[in-house]
Amino acid sequence: MKTKQIIWILTALMIGVLTGKFIFSGKNHQSIQEREEIQAETKHVEHWTCSMHPQIDLPQPGKCPICGMDLIPKTENNTQESDHLIKLTPRAIALAGVETYTIPGKNRQDDEKILEFPGEIQIIPENRVIQTSDFGGRIEKFLVQNPGELVKKGQIVAYIYSPELVTAQNELLEAYYIRNEQPELYKSVKKKLRNWRIPEKLIRQVEQTKKPIQSFPVYAAYTGYLDEIFTETGHYIQAGAPLFKLSKLNKVWAVMDVYEKDLPHLKTGQLIEIQTDALPGKIFRSKIDFISPVMNPVTRTIEVRATLNNNSLLLKPGMIITGKVKVDNKTGVGILIPKTAVLWTGKRSIVFVQPDKSIPEFELREIVLGNEHNGYYEILEGLNPGENVVVKGAFTIDAAAQLEGKKSMLTYDRNEKEKPAKPSMKCGGGMKCGAGM
Repeated sequence: MKTKQIIWILTALMIGVLTGKFIFSGKNHQSIQEREEIQAETKHVEHWTCSMHPQIDLPQPGKCPICGMDLIPKTENNTQESDHLIKLTPRAIALAGVETYTIPGKNRQDDEKILEFPGEIQIIPENRVIQTSDFGGRIEKFLVQNPGELVKKGQIVAYIYSPELVTAQNELLEAYYIRNEQPELYKSVKKKLRNWRIPEKLIRQVEQTKKPIQSFPVYAAYTGYLDEIFTETGHYIQAGAPLFKLSKLNKVWAVMDVYEKDLPHLKTGQLIEIQTDALPGKIFRSKIDFISPVMNPVTRTIEVRATLNNNSLLLKPGMIITGKVKVDNKTGVGILIPKTAVLWTGKRSIVFVQPDKSIPEFELREIVLGNEHNGYYEILEGLNPGENVVVKGAFTIDAAAQLEGKKSMLTYDRNEKEKPAKPSMKCGGGMKCGAGM
């Protein structure tokens, strides 16, 4: 009985050993076969990366030096994909509000463009005049007192008591009585009063009333706005003393600041339109009559001036204005894009271009800018008619490019060749670690 049990035990052990050998030999054969298949599939792979850290780029398989995950081979598309291209999902494009602008084949401003210059209304220096007194005396009453007040030519501005004038009037009365016997004396006395700019009507008044005028009125010699007052009631003044200063505003200057890049488009005698926010829809037309030969070293602008008729007195000194000049642009580049499309990396200007509007893929492009006008930039190099330029959401696209380790406005270099990320240290086994280390 014991012998039979021993035989059964030995038989079971032999069957177990043979079965295990068969099973394990099959697994080993299968693992070898799978390894050979993987090696055959990845034989052509020259770059390995990490699914969590795409900036890793190593020449052989292994572990990610950052997270320790198994490296995966870069596909053929990955190795050939340009660092200048960034692909977004439709949802990401919608969230970013990406909008593009298609450059027209013939821009609407190819033949003509409008240059705009900021400026202000100024008083013409020659139109600032000073009213003086033609005779000396004491100011009995001064009638203009408020700066900004409108003074009209011929209105009375003051009354002055002048002993000299009283004496001259008495001489006039004496000569008047003997005017028939001594007409030359009579004429001489009247001429003396006229030299003091005494109106003829006052001279006749003295002759008719036979009484000298004690307080002589002073009449305004000009029409203008009161700028400055030099005297007041009760003051004694001499002949020729200033009473007040006026500004004549029937003509004013439109003074504008022009950047040097726009200066070649301007010349004296050129038509210019002036507009101001205070008078919307009102256009004042004139011609450029002065271009300063000297540049302002602080603002880096040149003064350009035009004279405007202002008989209606609508234009006030100090008003902010905008000057507009139409410029022939037939010889210009003719490619314009909205200003919102341009990003700056410091020395360079870049844009994002969508090569195909049906594919949510964008390309980083360096451009060379020309003049700026009417919310557009002139493009001298880098773009062609028909291309789609991102005008809204460009910063979001650039941020996505940075996150994926692709070319962005922070890393873009026109002369830099496409190459793997520079390693910062070496890992064990001779493998180079990615820039993330």
